[in-house]
Amino acid sequence: MYNLIAIGDPVIDTHIQLADDAAECRLTSDHETHLCLDYGAKIPIVNSFQALGGNAPNVAVGAQKLGLSTAVVSTVGGDMNGQSAVEELKKQGVETEFVTFDKNSKTRYSMILNYKGERTILSYTDKKQYQWPEKFPATEWIYYTGLSEGFEDVQKNLTKLLADHPTIRLVINPGSYLLKYALESLRAIIERADILIVNKEEGEKILGATQEESKTMEALMRGLLGKGAKEVVLTDGINGAWAADENELWHLEPYPVTVVAKTGAGDAFSAGYITARHRSHDLPHALSWGTANACSVVQEHGSQNGMLDAAGAEKMMKKFTDIKPQPI
Repeated sequence: MYNLIAIGDPVIDTHIQLADDAAECRLTSDHETHLCLDYGAKIPIVNSFQALGGNAPNVAVGAQKLGLSTAVVSTVGGDMNGQSAVEELKKQGVETEFVTFDKNSKTRYSMILNYKGERTILSYTDKKQYQWPEKFPATEWIYYTGLSEGFEDVQKNLTKLLADHPTIRLVINPGSYLLKYALESLRAIIERADILIVNKEEGEKILGATQEESKTMEALMRGLLGKGAKEVVLTDGINGAWAADENELWHLEPYPVTVVAKTGAGDAFSAGYITARHRSHDLPHALSWGTANACSVVQEHGSQNGMLDAAGAEKMMKKFTDIKPQPI
């Protein structure tokens, strides 16, 4: 039996580090901040590399490093990127037996522009003919996240599996496709979630209201709990993270580390939080594990570089003992 199975698309990420002092790049602010590149210019970069990414692989790898046994259920394209994704998961100790190939589609990929500590992602996705395992492997937890067009059969099978096996714990971290094109389907399965993990903007989209309309972060969290999830976790960058169930609400500020690149921070947080909850740690301790893992990842380039093992997470927490979860 696995501790955690992640359902979601592997992605091949090409990370590009733009020069912070490049005259051809700048940030502009009006109502929002925009990254501007001179049209038709040759933009200098200081580094680039390819690596495996995607919410499901990142969380599976992160949880594996933290001591859980993990597998990925998904479908990749019948291309070299698909083969590379499977091989990299194997190297990281994640089971890939349940990853299938769709020869008529392409594996998801992205170009990640890193500039002054923030990332802008150019993302490609293709419709998939997803294949559900004939016999779904036994697992304690399932992490359901980003899928492409064609996800409907996966969610239908997942819903049936959960009905037949009510002891399986379900964590949902919605991907961009479901949030943009299938919000009602997403809301339907959230009703079965044990844990919903979102960032502030995703939470507002699911709830259909902004924080300003909800008045407070507490109201936003309570509204999301009202959608059916037993537990809600919300992240908001430099403002930290919140975790709540029907009885309690906690907040933790991020640790003061030097941010090199933010890609993968959310997945690292999820891996830490889920692993802590799997080990029956309480909400504040799980917030600390998630924050420690995320703050380690942002100090390096790549969505999986910097992920901690359990000892590393505890060491990071001890380093910042003055920053503790606070009840709200």
